Amino acid sequence: MDEKQWLVNRFEEDRPRLQAVAYRMLGSLADADDAVQETWLRVSRAGAGGVENLGGWFTTIVSRVCLNELRSRNARREQPLDSHVPDFVISREPALQPEEEALMADSVGLALLVVLDTLSPAERLAFVLHDMFDLPFDEIASMVGRSPEAARQLASRARRRVRGVEPPSADKDLNRQREVVDAFFRAARGGDLDALVAVLDPDVVLRADFGAWRPNLSRVAHGAEAVAGQAMLAALPNARVHSALVNGTAGVVATLDGRLFAVMGFLVVQGRIVEINVIAEPERVRRITAGFFGSA
Repeated sequence: MDEKQWLVNRFEEDRPRLQAVAYRMLGSLADADDAVQETWLRVSRAGAGGVENLGGWFTTIVSRVCLNELRSRNARREQPLDSHVPDFVISREPALQPEEEALMADSVGLALLVVLDTLSPAERLAFVLHDMFDLPFDEIASMVGRSPEAARQLASRARRRVRGVEPPSADKDLNRQREVVDAFFRAARGGDLDALVAVLDPDVVLRADFGAWRPNLSRVAHGAEAVAGQAMLAALPNARVHSALVNGTAGVVATLDGRLFAVMGFLVVQGRIVEINVIAEPERVRRITAGFFGSA
């Protein structure tokens, strides 16, 4: 085996981990794929001569690529951050596929990804690499151009912000989660406002992300009555919902007149819905549901 093929094989071994790093950094499956591909281009151009820790080198490169993307994204951001919903990892129930498990390791739920979006690029990098992937601060420091102590402070500040706004953990029983989500849709379709409010936490948050397609429809609603009102408006008679795992918790893929319409993720805590996150931008919905209806 020549050196080039050896490097290709070695990179492919690390690809799932690199995609997991990039997904946590960027919250976008497409951007994560692009970051890993850019990492490979840089690796292949540079060659691995003299590199002792290939895995660490790959991680450093993909992290820098992601950091550049985050900084560029912040500079050009047009959509309000509060209504942005990170990409979902979806699967048919009852279990994730191996590649999905790699992305979702360490219980990276959608709620955490939403919180990570509120961090600065440097804070996000420091938190993800140290708290999720156990990289030492001296390695992180070189990526953000700061001292190890400053990198430690970035991670600490990020940790405090995450703990201050991160929702509680979802109920462990997936069947119970599904019962609550099903009750939500039954109440919405039946026009039963009281039953709808009953399955919603009083402080429930709904984020609907229509992206560049219909930015005027992107919104955030707070409180059971406001979210129930939005749900009643969305209960169209020609809509169908298909059960799915959305970032490891109960969710649905919605179709309208047989066409893909939206993907919805739910956070169920102590038998009530605490968060609903919706992606309804057609291109993103098609991309993240690719293969869903054709899977076994």
